[in-house]
Amino acid sequence: MGSLAYREDLEEEKNSAFTWELEANSRDYNSQFKEKSFLCWQRRKHKSNVIHTAKYNVFSFLPLNLYEQFHRVSNLYFLFTIILQGLPEISTLPWFTLFVPLICLLVIRATRDLVDDIGRHRSDRIINNRPCQILVGKSFLWRKWEDLYVGDVVCLHKDNIVPADLLLLASTEPSSLCYVETADIDGETNLKFRQAPPVTHHELASIRKMASFQGKVVCEEPNSRLHHFVGCLEWNGRKHPLDIGNVLLRGCKVRNTDTCYGLVIYAGFDTKIMRNCGKIHPKRSRIDRLLNRLVALIFLSLVLISVALSLGFWSKVKEFKAKHHYVSPRHVQSVAAETFLTFWGFFILLSVMVPMAMFIMVEFIYLGNSMFINWDVHMYYAPQDVPAKAHSTSLNDQLGQVGYVFSDKTGTLTQNVMTFKKCCIAGIVYGPDDEEAAPCKGNPYLWNKFADGKFPYRNAELLRAVRGRTDEAVREFWRLLAICHTVMVQEKDPDQPVYQAASPDEEALVTAARNFGYVFVARTQDSITVMELGDERVYQVLAMMDFNSMRKRMSVLVRNPEGAIYLYTKGADVVIFERLSNKGMTEWTTEEALASFAEETLRTLCLAYKRVDEDTYEEWRQRHREASLRLQNRAHALHQLLGATAIEDRLQDGVCDTIQCLKQGNIKVWVLTGDKQETAVNIGFACQLLSENMLILEEKEITRILEAYWGSNDGLLAGQGLLQSRFLQQTKVAMVINGEFLDQLLLSLRKEPRALVRDEDVDVDVEEAWQEGGERTTDFLRAQRVSLMWRTLGIQLRGTGLGPRVKDSGARDGPEVRRERAFVELAARCQAVICCRVTPKQKALIVALVKKYQRAVTLAIGDGANDVNMIKTADIGVGLAGPEGTQAAQNSDYALARFCFLKRLLLVHGRWSYVRVCKFLRYFVYKTLASMMAQVWFAFYSGFTAQPLYEGWFLALFNLLFSTLPVLYIGLFEQDVSAERSLELPQLYIAGQKDELFNYWVFLQALAHGTATSLVNFFVTLWVSHDSAGPTSVSDYQSFSVVVALSSLLSITMEAILIIKYWTVLSVLAIFLSFCFYVVVTWGCQSFWLFQISPENFPFLYADRNVLSHPSILLVILLNVSLNTLPTLALRVIYQALEKPRPKQVEEAPSEDITAVEPAPYLRRESRRRRSSYAFSHREGYAELITQGTILRRAPGVDSDMLMGQIIPCHEELSPSIQESPRCSRKMSFLGKTGHQHRGKVSSRDGGRAARRPQIPGSPRELAVRGVPGVVAGGAGGVTVVEGEGAGAVGVPPLPQQPADEGGKVSPVG
Repeated sequence: MGSLAYREDLEEEKNSAFTWELEANSRDYNSQFKEKSFLCWQRRKHKSNVIHTAKYNVFSFLPLNLYEQFHRVSNLYFLFTIILQGLPEISTLPWFTLFVPLICLLVIRATRDLVDDIGRHRSDRIINNRPCQILVGKSFLWRKWEDLYVGDVVCLHKDNIVPADLLLLASTEPSSLCYVETADIDGETNLKFRQAPPVTHHELASIRKMASFQGKVVCEEPNSRLHHFVGCLEWNGRKHPLDIGNVLLRGCKVRNTDTCYGLVIYAGFDTKIMRNCGKIHPKRSRIDRLLNRLVALIFLSLVLISVALSLGFWSKVKEFKAKHHYVSPRHVQSVAAETFLTFWGFFILLSVMVPMAMFIMVEFIYLGNSMFINWDVHMYYAPQDVPAKAHSTSLNDQLGQVGYVFSDKTGTLTQNVMTFKKCCIAGIVYGPDDEEAAPCKGNPYLWNKFADGKFPYRNAELLRAVRGRTDEAVREFWRLLAICHTVMVQEKDPDQPVYQAASPDEEALVTAARNFGYVFVARTQDSITVMELGDERVYQVLAMMDFNSMRKRMSVLVRNPEGAIYLYTKGADVVIFERLSNKGMTEWTTEEALASFAEETLRTLCLAYKRVDEDTYEEWRQRHREASLRLQNRAHALHQLLGATAIEDRLQDGVCDTIQCLKQGNIKVWVLTGDKQETAVNIGFACQLLSENMLILEEKEITRILEAYWGSNDGLLAGQGLLQSRFLQQTKVAMVINGEFLDQLLLSLRKEPRALVRDEDVDVDVEEAWQEGGERTTDFLRAQRVSLMWRTLGIQLRGTGLGPRVKDSGARDGPEVRRERAFVELAARCQAVICCRVTPKQKALIVALVKKYQRAVTLAIGDGANDVNMIKTADIGVGLAGPEGTQAAQNSDYALARFCFLKRLLLVHGRWSYVRVCKFLRYFVYKTLASMMAQVWFAFYSGFTAQPLYEGWFLALFNLLFSTLPVLYIGLFEQDVSAERSLELPQLYIAGQKDELFNYWVFLQALAHGTATSLVNFFVTLWVSHDSAGPTSVSDYQSFSVVVALSSLLSITMEAILIIKYWTVLSVLAIFLSFCFYVVVTWGCQSFWLFQISPENFPFLYADRNVLSHPSILLVILLNVSLNTLPTLALRVIYQALEKPRPKQVEEAPSEDITAVEPAPYLRRESRRRRSSYAFSHREGYAELITQGTILRRAPGVDSDMLMGQIIPCHEELSPSIQESPRCSRKMSFLGKTGHQHRGKVSSRDGGRAARRPQIPGSPRELAVRGVPGVVAGGAGGVTVVEGEGAGAVGVPPLPQQPADEGGKVSPVG
């Protein structure tokens, strides 16, 4: 079928065409679009908003479920055997002996499927019945989500969940911004914001205008790219471009926004989040698939045995009837006909070799082990009252065979909470005070009324330095943190400002400055107000340069109240240090501190500043106004390094220990995240997935390895040896790649590399389609380098005969398949793999590639809706249920509250389940052969007449009653080691990965063991009864049958006693009750009362009583059991004595103590003295919103708040509970602006407007907090900051960016 990546790429291209068209407020227009459904039938192109994730409905459940169940070979085999049993000419057993168990098996599985599907129906019903307000006529009415259609206009309020993919039309926020939380999509609890197109923001200022809005949207077809959207709005004869920054995705939650309005673009299964959910694929374990193959093998074996026995009948029938005069010599049918019927008779008689009871008991075992997972108190998370939940009951044994774990990062490994841990100021490191060494003196920040009481960092020495006001470096350090940022402040309480940050990093840094007395209290587009140790100071912002992926720093140029101009910069150490004018002792000690912070896996930022003289600033400002110089095009030395900050991105409890245990169990952990590379790598070191002595392969090294792989003598075959070369054997290797590189890596050779495909008419690059708005990379040279490498690679392939052929595009093993295999082979030989900036579909693609080429059991774990596709694709899906959302947990096979519970789920429950199921299957195969192979030996002494050896009731109840409890105990309660020991010895898990406990070899061993037992039981009894007669003889048919049956039952019971390692009262009770059942049932079936009622069905009158009353016969039974048990016991003791102990460390990865050897020449990379731990999660573009005044609320005269006072009529179509709206009123302060006199020359970016600002009475503190200086476009007036609920990290839509030169250097102010 070809390459997985190629098929995904074709689908994306197909859905990128601009053929999706809709018109606002016009359902008639939108309903005219049709698409082909089946043959000549057509259906509406635009789907409704109804969600159906269930597999069945009332009419389809029975046929569809039966169809799925009879896809199992075993069920087809049983159905075929039952049909044969219904034919009286060939039936040797009653038809109900198989029919009743089959019905029980089908009912059990159908009930399980029905319960699961009822849960899906219930979830669908809850979602479809959620309320929303839809524009009907000239008012908004309450309706359900399922009543929503494409083209409808929707009104949402704060805390509402977005019901479909909407084009944001307007909102009550400045410039029609809308803040959203995407926890249900990507697991991130920080806020992002979207913005309405300017035309709708200005024009749709009332509900009446919205009702008359007839704009037409033309955009791409529904697709799965969460961070990409391209379209245009056609309205009043003009076209307005649209991108992902204008779209609210289904599943987002509106935050800090009173009211917003949106136009439905995609609904239901056309929404991006539903497109990313993937399809529900039935998952089956390895053992289940192996059982299917074994059933087919046993079926063929039974056919061959039946053919052989029927041929024996054909050759012996005449001789047998002639020798035995009591058999009628008259042939009713021909010999051929009798041989044919005898064949089917033997087939039915031996059909019990595939016992129905085994499949029934497997279902109970799966259910029981799932309940044990649900009941495990060690996986119960009390703070959220979330227990572990097994949604699937058929994958428990596969939990003990996992080879790869694919994990999300944010919300899965981390808590998404940033904590200020340490700082280094002027070369002095200030860490947290030791709570044990220092006496508890209460809260050290009580002197500061602005302090955050939840701030955990304590350092008395640093606090004394701050309050002493003598250390210039300390003052500038905290002043920089209070000024150089893009945080917005919301003042609910004058003494407790609430920060709304662009990232949790910035919030942590500004909060730290606030607690140490440097409190950021207000900002406008050209000023920032800071309370410094009780003194209010207003700084004029002259320029602000935001973070981006190339600059890796943020700078702000300010004029202080004294008139001096300062440049404050914070950023990555590698960027800051190369811009220092000189390096002294402070710089060297700071570098040592940074190395120490990196070892502790803390996220660091370096802080530096310089004073800019007026002449330099005026020269830069004049040239900038003339557009002859861009801010980022020239580098200038920073005069002084202040220090560094260290922030901890908190991991969830137990993450490091869990990953280490999984690695010791030979489980490879890959991290697949949508976050950027620096952050992902930092978390990799924090959770000990990466280590300092690892060779980390990045894009350059990967391309070199694959070039060598493909450039080897004979392509793939020789390249496989290359990947097993010495550097991979002796060096710990990790791989770090991003989604863009992965996309190019797996692109088909038959097409132009995507990095070189550019559409001049579209502003959005194709290869950047997946990226979050505002974070699109501009490193075209890197993309071009990779693309040119693949071009060269294509030439190499053609030279070796492996290049692409147009005519042979459908070849089974084409170039794209070989490339996929090469990439997976390389990644599989790494000890850790981190894929960053990957889309949900790319996550699922990586999982599918590993499943396809590694043949390993894969497990995916995540917490957001962006992980659902990956969870469904993996063999086992684990969802984390918590505050980040429930989409992943609802679509998973197992739901946990924390990542650390994965260790117990796999190493304890998974391994136990695997051991139990394997031991259960091996024992069941043995006991079936041990008892039923005697039928074959008996055929040689019964003239091959298909005469049953055993009593009919013994055959019917043997697997259902007489031997059920011991084997059921093994499947439910058996433990080879305790749970604590399983966690202490993760190496025990490797046996499941290698299929050591149940495979073809183990199956053949069970066959041989069972056959040997049957031979002993049959022929020893036959030897004892030879040429004997009388009351103590077992030469008669019924006595012989009883002795063989009882010997078989006791032998298999002794085997159960030998293999059980976990002895409890239940195990003893199971064995005792099995004997009790045999005694009671046999006494009843052989009673005179039942014999009188039906002699044909109960012919064994008092057979057991007669046999067991003679001690000599009991000695025969004891001899059989001894001959079966003692040799087996002796062999096991000898084997254990001779078996070599398992090495303590079996995994391929070398131990942590091994020093990396010199890598191969093509892996040589630039040496670094230390690792940079820069990992700032700021989202680019936020600073420009501030400097443009977009994010600041305007005066009443400005039209951005015209929708604020609109009253939404609420009707009574729905229940009162649905009518409730989370809309809340907001107090607003509209204040004028005040000037601030500076010493020295005043110059602002607004051309000296500060001198003309109107004066407003009021204290400076009141003015600075409520209305800070500045002029907002649209008229003179005051501003107030955005108010809302809580602080959070805010992302931004794409905005114009300032280009950088090739060196990434900055100007004198950058």
